Amino acid sequence: MNGIGTQRRAGVLLHPTALPSGRLDGDATRFIDWLGECGFGVWQMLPLGPPVVGLSPYSSASAFAGHAGLVPAESAAQASHSDIPVADVWLDDYVLFATLKQRLGGAPWWQWPEPLREREPGALAQARESLAVQIQQLKSEQAEFFGHFARLRALAHASSVSLFGDLPLFVADDSADVWAHPQWFKLHRDGPERGRPRVVAGVPPDYFSATGQRWGNPIYDWDALARDGFRWWLDRVAVQLAQFDLIRIDHFRGLAASWEIPAADPVATGGTWVEVPGAALLDAVNASLGEVPFVAEDLGIITPDVERLRERHQLPGMKILQFAFDSDDLNPYLPANHVENCVVYTGTHDNDTTVGWYSKLAAGQRERVRSVLGMADDSEMPWAMIDAALASPARLAVIPMQDLLGLGTEARFNTPGTTTGNWEWRFDWSQIDGRLTSRLRDRLRDHLRWRSALERDR
Repeated sequence: MNGIGTQRRAGVLLHPTALPSGRLDGDATRFIDWLGECGFGVWQMLPLGPPVVGLSPYSSASAFAGHAGLVPAESAAQASHSDIPVADVWLDDYVLFATLKQRLGGAPWWQWPEPLREREPGALAQARESLAVQIQQLKSEQAEFFGHFARLRALAHASSVSLFGDLPLFVADDSADVWAHPQWFKLHRDGPERGRPRVVAGVPPDYFSATGQRWGNPIYDWDALARDGFRWWLDRVAVQLAQFDLIRIDHFRGLAASWEIPAADPVATGGTWVEVPGAALLDAVNASLGEVPFVAEDLGIITPDVERLRERHQLPGMKILQFAFDSDDLNPYLPANHVENCVVYTGTHDNDTTVGWYSKLAAGQRERVRSVLGMADDSEMPWAMIDAALASPARLAVIPMQDLLGLGTEARFNTPGTTTGNWEWRFDWSQIDGRLTSRLRDRLRDHLRWRSALERDR
């Protein structure tokens, strides 16, 4: 399932909401043109589902639907319902869910009137009839999204740019997925808590948080999913394949074991690891959909079972350079310890920008960074990190747009464990000039050709 190929490439991490317009409009096509002009071969995005609240791409009302707010108005009336992948599986449930949610003032589905909450057939039929106009409008919006995105992907391919998507492991509690398919999740089956999660997802204490993270997503009932041949997951991956050339599995370690937190606990520290049949799931995906171009987000607490799962399916993992300097020479994130079958980043959407990260290091840590990267002084940051990523043996190097622009903490996209000020940053075209484009073109040419020459000499 290795999707990064054998030819070394470089890419840029930029979510569409961080385009100047915040939409997949002319700014998106201009960005693709710029990527091609520089020599980048990959555009990595975050999840594209409709956000439940605010702008977070990791809390979506559907694991299948697209965020209609990303589509420019001028693309209307160009789409067909045939553009919607596996629509028969998810579309009716999603548009009814979204319409009911709007009609009921945005209330979460578990606060809806009981006949709708429990999906009584008569109540659903009545709702479909009374809300037919709104439902049809939402279906048209989904057709516009998928049709528009397919055209954008074709433009990217014409510029030799691949699109790299993001598949969150978990879904939102307040989503069409949980409302329509409670059988796939570990929920209370009766009593006053009927329909509410028994356990929720998160991670134990780690680099990002001393108390861990309590995400609050419901946990899958993997036994039930396995009995059904993982059909829900197969359909979900099929939708991703209709949009992207590469797919990152966010929180990949959750396919080996998930950190299950009792739903009543306010923090993550009381959770436990519970084994997940990830190997069986990936085998089912492989058998049904072929060699899916997955990348494993294998960050955090990685145990031997996670490594075995990733290696069994030959999935490239991730190397984050900002994590490389806080231990000894065996640190797996150090450039000298990278392998070819991985994707290297200066930082991710959850990290500070490289300039912001470096400015907050203690003097001794900055000295180690300068020593490892061969920096003469601090003025070489972030380009020293960018060069290290491009020179890595990794088959794919991805640089966040903020680092290419040399921006500080003010441009940080997300701070895990916080709820305000995230997902709001956008770049401006005035920040990109001919000098930056030329600088990137020269670096990509020199680094990628240099590595290719080394490979030929082996």
